Amino acid sequence: MARSLSEWLAYIERQHPKSIELGLDRVRAVAESMGLVAPAERSIVVGGTNGKGSTVAFLESIARASGLRVGTYTSPHLLRYNERVRIDGRDIDDAPLVEAFDAVEAARGDTSLTYFEYGTLAALWLFERERLDLAILEVGLGGRLDAVNIVDADVAVITTVDLDHQDWLGEDRETIGKEKAGIARAWKPLVIGDDDPPSSVLGYAYRIGASAVRANCDFFFEASDDGGWRWREVNYAVDLPMPALAAPVQMRNAAIAIATLRALDIPMSREAIAEGIASAHVPGRLQRFERDGVEILVDVGHNPQAARALADWLAASPASGRTVAIYAALGDKDVAGVVEALAPRIDAWILAGLADAGPRGTTVEAFADRLRDTPAATGTRHATVAEALQAARKAGKAGDRVLVFGSFFTVAAAITALGSEAR
Repeated sequence: MARSLSEWLAYIERQHPKSIELGLDRVRAVAESMGLVAPAERSIVVGGTNGKGSTVAFLESIARASGLRVGTYTSPHLLRYNERVRIDGRDIDDAPLVEAFDAVEAARGDTSLTYFEYGTLAALWLFERERLDLAILEVGLGGRLDAVNIVDADVAVITTVDLDHQDWLGEDRETIGKEKAGIARAWKPLVIGDDDPPSSVLGYAYRIGASAVRANCDFFFEASDDGGWRWREVNYAVDLPMPALAAPVQMRNAAIAIATLRALDIPMSREAIAEGIASAHVPGRLQRFERDGVEILVDVGHNPQAARALADWLAASPASGRTVAIYAALGDKDVAGVVEALAPRIDAWILAGLADAGPRGTTVEAFADRLRDTPAATGTRHATVAEALQAARKAGKAGDRVLVFGSFFTVAAAITALGSEAR
């Protein structure tokens, strides 16, 4: 009997005893059984601790403005699984996804696959049949052993390296950087978005002969006096509008995307670059709503590096009233580090639970206990993000700002509660 997409997703969640199992042998074997060769004429793999989704959005937008047929694979999704696979700027429909999962299931035999591995193989199968000019693939976790790494990318990208997923990737930037560097390929460009990347990343690139293209070393970007910004490298420069995506860090993500497409040697006019930068959009990154004069911002930031970027944005764009943070996070995150980074910019805290977010979800009581020695400990508590948002809106006054952040689950719950896209 044919399965619907929702039935397929429920099925693949049950097919592996672990939600995460890093390693390429199983997924590569199934890819070979499926006859997968290359997802597109050219491909880009994007890894990093933060900024992956935004960088993918800039890559997609600029490439499409340059006339290319583009497929993107990202994770996780906010509201619908279909968001993970995009072709020509549109989320994939249910029917092609069902067909792709059928193909994966027929090829895997008795090989056990995780949820992410099923999804990755399905995306690659769909892209290969679309005869795309460019496939842009976002790493799920780490890089070296992530399922996306079965693709030999023409250009690899490491946006940033910072502390996150330490249980899987290591306890320091050097160890984590080594894992992320595994997406680089010999004699192919590796674009690095950090000004000061771990030596493990540079060392790996040099050992395999990957040509490192480094931010503020091989390409540069700076704000202009006219309210825009300039991207430049030797013998080339382009003046651009500020990204529609908010936060100072988005200029860096846009710069990384331009450097990546330049390294891929894709023909791009200055007009196409400007159009792509101005039109790139990704939900959940300082996405703005307004209700009854209260500004509501939702952001998926979930680690200290992302929190520092949020703090920079709040400092550069102060509210006329109070700034209230609704914080809900998964159980394996450095929540104290996040609060420490943001605390100087927050007037009041509201804590919420994510008890329904799977094995890593947590109740608000357990969450608050982890924050007992931080400024957030004095915040009020609510079982769900929706209840916390309702309380913040009830207490809010015109000119106040509410920041809802901490996880994709947090943002999804907030967007659902608000009932519409930003307006």
